[in-house]
Amino acid sequence: MFHDRAQIRVEAGRGGDGGLSFRREKHVPKGGPDGGDGGRGGDVVLVADPALRDLSTLRGKAVYRGTRGGNGGGSRRHGADGDDVTLRLPVGTQAFEDDMLLVDLAHPGARVVVARGGSGGRGNARFATPTRQTPRFAETGLPGEERELELRLKLLADAALAGLPNAGKSSLLRRISNARPKVAEYPFTTLTPVLGTVDGPDDRQLTVADVPGLIEGASAGVGLGHEFLAHLERAQVLVHVIDGSEGDADDRFAIVDRELALYGADLEQRLQLVVLNKADLTSEPAPFTVVDPRIVGVLRVSCATGAGIDALVRELFRLCPESAPGPDGDGDGLPEFLEYRPRPARRRGFRVLRTDRGLRVVGEPPPDDELEEALRDAGARRGTIVEIGGEELEWTP
Repeated sequence: MFHDRAQIRVEAGRGGDGGLSFRREKHVPKGGPDGGDGGRGGDVVLVADPALRDLSTLRGKAVYRGTRGGNGGGSRRHGADGDDVTLRLPVGTQAFEDDMLLVDLAHPGARVVVARGGSGGRGNARFATPTRQTPRFAETGLPGEERELELRLKLLADAALAGLPNAGKSSLLRRISNARPKVAEYPFTTLTPVLGTVDGPDDRQLTVADVPGLIEGASAGVGLGHEFLAHLERAQVLVHVIDGSEGDADDRFAIVDRELALYGADLEQRLQLVVLNKADLTSEPAPFTVVDPRIVGVLRVSCATGAGIDALVRELFRLCPESAPGPDGDGDGLPEFLEYRPRPARRRGFRVLRTDRGLRVVGEPPPDDELEEALRDAGARRGTIVEIGGEELEWTP
């Protein structure tokens, strides 16, 4: 089954705690503080992998966590950084948080960090000063970022087949490419998008997407229309397949074209190649009288007999140049990735320090719920001594 949606939670690793240690060697009974810093927590990274076709690899796991950074040790030994978690996703995957776009993996190899690991705490050696030579506290590591992400895949194809159900789109894809979608004599045979590769001259290849049939109201979500229309957004050319044997090609074109315009995303401005299919079922050519500057050609084909297929393939390669010009004319169709940060990660206005007696909160104390969570993350247990605002309290969760 083709999966183009997934819900995941990403949690970057927590930073390691700073070391609370003093140098103790023979003949050096009071050598001073030598606690090292904690390591940084592991990030969660998204990478666009051209070998993947859908999001099915994420179906068995909902939470992805970076590992925690190592704690600092004596002799100023720093803790090791946590390992990153790398999620490989198909090219064209978008990540949303609260319906806001965070990242768009638009090119093979695109890489972006969606959750950054927490920084490691400083060891007590970092707090030594001429007036405070034996600091008996060290910082705890900060927690990593956490996000709830919705992943949506939009297929990257040179051309996409669009049309009403039972127009023969799957049969057409089987004729022109190496794809083998299911074909049957009833509507909605295709329930998931299918990609096919079309071989052309000079060893060129095109990618063509077969999208499930659209119906009236698809732009409003009828028949999962939103999910299907999303796969048309990145095609250079829309191949509008119409059943030419019914005699109402103009009306069928208008239905689908209206849904494209209502959906938006510039689909109403995309070039369209109209293909009147099933030419073998009528003795006279199917009439088509629509005049529109977006229509770059009208072809009559038969998937059953192969009539007109070669001309269609030649036209596709003509309309999809090898290097499609990008929005800025730089020859690159899409940027490597688009990253949005609508909500910067909130930074704490306080820190939790480890002391030789327990924990110390420095800075402006947060609300009780947040403080309790921070103390628990720092390793507080029942009976732990916590210093807040010059007072010592025994923590009782």
